[in-house]
Amino acid sequence: MTPWYREPWPWLLMAGPATVLVAGAATTWIAFASADGLVAEDYYKQGLGINRRLAREDAAREQGITARIELSSTITVELTGAAPEALFVHLAHATRSGYDVRLRLAPTGSGAYVAPLPALPRGRWRIAIEDPRGAWRILKEVS
Repeated sequence: MTPWYREPWPWLLMAGPATVLVAGAATTWIAFASADGLVAEDYYKQGLGINRRLAREDAAREQGITARIELSSTITVELTGAAPEALFVHLAHATRSGYDVRLRLAPTGSGAYVAPLPALPRGRWRIAIEDPRGAWRILKEVS
């Protein structure tokens, strides 16, 4: 008679639970190693401020302010309907807040505003363009 560890059936029966233990450990490691970038810590305050943001977007529409954006090694915004002394642009990554960038754009004199743009990872970006006083805001999305 052969010992139990030389038989294939005990090993076959133990393979299932062993696989589940390894998969569970891998899942636990992934859950703790990668933070969830979609959940804001101050979500309640952000929720309260949504009406102010919507009012600023409505103000841009009512004043007829529009923007055209070009992204390369620089960010260029061509603004129509307003000419503030500068623009603030917030580039927000769709899933990772650690990639977000806030820039101040200076006017070039031809209705355009320009600033150097750091290298951005590929993905979907939400761009918020604001005047320095915070009276209006325009939202755009680029991929």
